[in-house]
Amino acid sequence: MEIADDRPEDWFIEAYLPRPPSKADMERIAALFSRKPPKFAVTKLEQQDWLTLSQAGLEPIVAGPFRVRTPDFAAEAGTIDFAIPASQAFGTGHHATTAGCLTMLAAMKRRGVHARNLADIGTGTGLLAFAALALWPRAIATASDIDPICTSVVEANAAANGVTLGAGPGAVTMVVADGMADPLLRARGPYDLLIANILAGPLEALSRDFAKSVVPGGHVLLAGLLTTQEAGVRAAYRRAGFRLAARIVKGDWSILWLRRRSAR
Repeated sequence: MEIADDRPEDWFIEAYLPRPPSKADMERIAALFSRKPPKFAVTKLEQQDWLTLSQAGLEPIVAGPFRVRTPDFAAEAGTIDFAIPASQAFGTGHHATTAGCLTMLAAMKRRGVHARNLADIGTGTGLLAFAALALWPRAIATASDIDPICTSVVEANAAANGVTLGAGPGAVTMVVADGMADPLLRARGPYDLLIANILAGPLEALSRDFAKSVVPGGHVLLAGLLTTQEAGVRAAYRRAGFRLAARIVKGDWSILWLRRRSAR
């Protein structure tokens, strides 16, 4: 977890065990660090409902027309409302990158983007796929993630928010895939819109695959990159045939809307 919003490269790790940690446990945790690990603090915890506690204090966020809340809060009329519980998957809307993507999706809609076929790569909770489908309700939507646990998370969140799962227009199809390496994900392309809120390194590595997967004149929405990493990501996509349409900066994070050059 990040220590603070203004220190995006500083992280701490919490490990929960049903027993006192052994020497082997400590060695496995230490192996996660590339340099000398910090000192560990061991604390005995009383039995708690940790999911409920993790949701405490997460006030609803508003990004453009969207309002994202945990199930502890009521829906609010006049918004595109999503109830997304804290879970093992990323994307509750409370991180600056997710909120920035929601804002950018709304801006794309206002500026005339029409998505008939879209994909959310690294979907996590499914929120960005749901949001895109709310803006373009007749689109064919595909959500993918490298982590298999996201399948059940997306299914539960879709059911809670009235999002249809399936293969046709107005529905979301969930697949487990590393990047674009999935037969169904490739077969359902090319896409008008690709969304990827992941990390700068994978975004750069996927630039050519995304270019092959987006129609000429199509769009990609990229997030998960620090402002200090933006130049490298933009250069990779420029080489792959994209140009910048718009950008949003949220604290230390950049959210990029890029458009693939049209065929001549």
